[in-house]
Amino acid sequence: MRIKTFGLVLASWLLASGSYAPAQFKPADIAQREQWEEFLKAADIVKSEPVGEGVTAPWKLYLQKGDIQKKAAWKNPDEKIEDIRDSWKHEIAAYRLDKLIGLNMIPPAIEREFNGKSGDLSLWADTKTSLLKMQENNQKIPDQAILQTDRMKHIARLWDSLIANADRTQQNVLFTDDWRMILIDHSRAFQYGGKYSRRLMYGAKGIIKKDDGGPFLIQRVPRALLEKIKALNFDMIKQAVGPYLTDGEISAIIGRIPLITAEIADMIKKNGETNVLY
Repeated sequence: MRIKTFGLVLASWLLASGSYAPAQFKPADIAQREQWEEFLKAADIVKSEPVGEGVTAPWKLYLQKGDIQKKAAWKNPDEKIEDIRDSWKHEIAAYRLDKLIGLNMIPPAIEREFNGKSGDLSLWADTKTSLLKMQENNQKIPDQAILQTDRMKHIARLWDSLIANADRTQQNVLFTDDWRMILIDHSRAFQYGGKYSRRLMYGAKGIIKKDDGGPFLIQRVPRALLEKIKALNFDMIKQAVGPYLTDGEISAIIGRIPLITAEIADMIKKNGETNVLY
């Protein structure tokens, strides 16, 4: 049975106003990303086991280099299921694009061979819980974190709309102890053609709808993040993602930027700029 989409579960979260939520990865985490990339490439695999959940059948690898021990997730799907392209290359592209625009929500990811096959190796996120576990345990967001998590919810919608992520689920939305949101599993992102080129995943005319057919809106976004998205061009993305996206997938990202700009402009017209951009 498929897990419910991200938007369906987060629709009930409270909306709030106020200052910008803190970065998802802390400055120290961001500064160490290149070191973790090197660790993922060079560390020895001392143990491996199937994760046991997820449609892409990922593996959990236990890595060690010197005194440093870490876990990582490895996967290598590369297929098309109906109109959805599922590729391990998208995981690496998502991480690299995250760095390019300063999203800071995607764990480090690199290409590495395992069991004789190339695939994505992503650093295991140190988190407290997932949206799925919260729902299963009937756990609520604490009052002091509602503002922060609400802001991150809309940032995640903006991100998934930019990359046409067709498979955001409860299971791949993670929270740290201090309620920062970490996003994993992007193998089914970067869709293009058909509806993925004409419409955003979220928004007034978004592909993902509520049970009653209503939209999941992108209501509040950081001005700086929006400007970085608007400044993207084909060459910038190509240089950042390298061989992990096709030219068609990159062109589709660029084609969705005007849709995002129009969506935010409509929200500003309806609610006022100060209630949309911060």
